[in-house]
Amino acid sequence: MANGGFPFQMPMLTKNNYDNLSIKMKALLGAQDVWDIVEKGFNEQDEALLSQCVKETLRESRKRDKKALFLIYQSVDEDTFEKISNATTTKEAWDKLQTCNKGVEQVKKICLQTLRGNFERLFMEESESILDYFYRVLAVVNQLKRNGEDVDEVKVMEKILRTLNPSFDFIVTNIEENKDLKTMTIEQLMGSLQAVVHCWMRNKKE
Repeated sequence: MANGGFPFQMPMLTKNNYDNLSIKMKALLGAQDVWDIVEKGFNEQDEALLSQCVKETLRESRKRDKKALFLIYQSVDEDTFEKISNATTTKEAWDKLQTCNKGVEQVKKICLQTLRGNFERLFMEESESILDYFYRVLAVVNQLKRNGEDVDEVKVMEKILRTLNPSFDFIVTNIEENKDLKTMTIEQLMGSLQAVVHCWMRNKKE
């Protein structure tokens, strides 16, 4: 039985998936009947002052809390574990995890908004080569992907064709009439554009 005796695959926290992991962990902890103790916590008390019935309830709460804490530990890497390892209850560990990652998520959202704006403002400069413009577009696209954006290659190719400088209008028309972008890759589009430009330049020289 994998995962420390639990017969299921533990979701793992990454740099980009806190929101999704939070949803999965709430479901998993709920299925293990310990989410309420993560959400609300419990009050530690001195057993010497308690009745036998309350002692048993307290011990059960401690046991459920440790079970929930163990499950959370299984879903984080060593660096994140260090951030929450000094928590004395699962609620405290969960709150710390949320505080750390919500800040990261907010930064990521701001970064994505900036990158989307950069992508929308991309236009080929007059003196820029096809190859240089492709590399400039792909640099922004790769940054979007690294920040968790799902980038549609067809939209990227449409963006490139739409923003080439006007001297390439005839090339764009030729590609749009004879090529299906849905069956092409960005690399194939770049190759087609370069081939047409090379042919065009050679004809001009002749």
